Amino acid sequence: MPKSRIRKKADYTPPPAAKQATAIRLTNRSWVAPVMLALFAIGLAWIVVFFVTDGTMPVESLRNWNVAVGFGFIAAGFAVSTQWK
Repeated sequence: MPKSRIRKKADYTPPPAAKQATAIRLTNRSWVAPVMLALFAIGLAWIVVFFVTDGTMPVESLRNWNVAVGFGFIAAGFAVSTQWK
């Protein structure tokens, strides 16, 4: 049986780069961690104070919505954490 011809493939050569790679500019985000931790702490403290004082503090007129305010601070902390690099 005759042998089949082996075709030689050319080595891959990437096309010439039209643009130079741009350097990634990292900004100083040292404010993110303290703000994130502060929002977490404020939210936690808000909820704890609400339950310890039986709803008379931090804002009595909000009644049970004080829990939502506390979780709002915590959610804002998570939103700020997305900026951390």
